[in-house]
Amino acid sequence: MAILSSGLRPSHLWKHFEKILSIPHCSGNERALGDYIISFAKGLNLPCKKDRAGNVHVEKKASPGHEKAETVILQGHMDMVCEKNSDVVHDFSKDPIESEIQGEWLGAKGTTLGADNGIALAAALAVMEEKSAVHGPLEFLFTVSEETGITGAGNLEEGFLKGKKLLNLDSEEEGTFTIGCSGGGDTEILLPLKRKKITKRSLFQLKIHGFRGGHSGLDIHLGRGNAIKMLARLLFEAQREFPFELIGIEGGNKRNAIAREAWANLLVDRGQSKSMLSYFKKAFEKIQKEYKAVEKEAKFSFEKKENQKEAPLAGKSQQTLINFLFGLPHGVMAMNPEIEGLVETSTNLAIVRCGQKEAQIICSSRSSLSSALEATRNMIKALSDLVGAKISQPEGYPGWSPNLQSVLLQRLKEVYKKISNKEPLIKAVHAGLECGIIGEKFPGMDMISFGPTIVHPHSPEERVHIQSVENFWKFLLASLAELS
Repeated sequence: MAILSSGLRPSHLWKHFEKILSIPHCSGNERALGDYIISFAKGLNLPCKKDRAGNVHVEKKASPGHEKAETVILQGHMDMVCEKNSDVVHDFSKDPIESEIQGEWLGAKGTTLGADNGIALAAALAVMEEKSAVHGPLEFLFTVSEETGITGAGNLEEGFLKGKKLLNLDSEEEGTFTIGCSGGGDTEILLPLKRKKITKRSLFQLKIHGFRGGHSGLDIHLGRGNAIKMLARLLFEAQREFPFELIGIEGGNKRNAIAREAWANLLVDRGQSKSMLSYFKKAFEKIQKEYKAVEKEAKFSFEKKENQKEAPLAGKSQQTLINFLFGLPHGVMAMNPEIEGLVETSTNLAIVRCGQKEAQIICSSRSSLSSALEATRNMIKALSDLVGAKISQPEGYPGWSPNLQSVLLQRLKEVYKKISNKEPLIKAVHAGLECGIIGEKFPGMDMISFGPTIVHPHSPEERVHIQSVENFWKFLLASLAELS
C-alpha cells in the first residue's frame, strides 16, 4: 500500500516511514538503513558520522535566534523485530514490509510493521528537513541492535554526544511520558543430548501455534500462552501414557518476544497414532479453556511426516529435556509493590533449538531491581546445574531510575497540557529502554521517552494509531520550540 496516497498527515513523516518500510532492517542488518540516513543527512548538508558499532549521529544547527539554547538530542533505534505468521511468505532480508490501513490504525500484512521504532526515525528525518521548526542546536542519534540486547547504545563511545537533554522516541502510548525502565539480561543454556539408534517407528510432528506472542516485557503480564511451555506440558503429560521417542523440540524466534509457535518431532508406533491424537486433542482442549480469554486462535496439530534418518534421544536425555523445559520459569515473578500495575520482575522462556548433540535454550529476564534480576538469573542457573547444562549469562543492561524532579519532565508536562488541555500520564515500564545505558554512559543526561500509540509490538499484530502519530508530531515540534 502506498501510504502517501492515503493522505496521512504529516505527509513528510509518513513519506519517510514508507521509505523505511522498503529498506530491510532486522536487528543485525541495519547497515542499509544507516547508510540511507547518512545519505539523506548529507543531502541536507548536515554533519553526520557512524561509529564502529554502526550507530549514526547527525547534527543540525539551531534555527535563527536560538543558537544559545541547550542542545537537544532526538534518539531512536534503527532495528526492528522481524516476525511473521507461518503461512506468510516474506523474506525480511530483501522484501519490503507491506502495510495496510485497518480503520484508525496502520498495520502490516502478516508481519511485524516496524513502527517500533520506525515512526521515531521517520519523525527525526522529518525534523531534519523541517525548515519552519523552531529549535536550538539538535543532535540525532540512531542506534543499532536495540531489540537484541541494546548493544548499539552499549557500544557508544565517550564524546559521541554533546547534549545533556535527550528525547527518546521509543515509547508506545501517546500522551504518556516514560521516565524509568527495567534492566535485563539473557541466559543461554546448552543442554547435552544423547541419542540412540534409529528405530522403525513412524515420524509425527506435534505443533502448537496461533498463540499471540508479543513483547516479553510490555505484554508479559497479559497472561498470554508461551508455546514452548505449552508444548513441554503436553509432552510431559504424554510421556507417562505413550512410549514415544523424541527427536527434537523447536520453538520461539526472538529473545524479547513471547514464543508463538513450537513443535516436536516424535517417533511413534503407527498403531498408537490415533490414540495419541485423541489424547493430545483432549489435553489441548484443557489449555484452550484455561487461555480462552486471551488466546482465541491457539491451535495444535499432530500429523504424520516423511520419515527421516535422524536418531531419537536416549530415554534419560528425552526425559531431561522435556522436564527441564516444563520446569523452567516463565512469566511475571513479582509486581512492583509501590506502583500499581507495574511488573517488577519477569522472565521469558524465549527460544529452544535442538541440534545433534545439544539443545540451545534462551531465557530473557527483566527487573527494575538489580538484585531481583540477579536472583532470577541465578534460579535459571541453579536449574541448569541440576541437569548438567552449561550456561552463559552475558552482562545485562541497567535500568533507568525515575526522576520526578527532572527539569525536562516539568517543562514538557506544561507543553503537553498547553496543546492538549490534559495532563500527560507519567510512568515507568517493564521493558528495556536505551535511556538506561545512555544515562549510565553520559552522566547528567536529563531524559524523557514518548511516542505515538503502538499496540502489539514484536508480533504480526503490531499496529500504530494513525491520529496519534500526528499528535506525537505536533507535541515534538512544540517541545523543541519550548526547549529553544
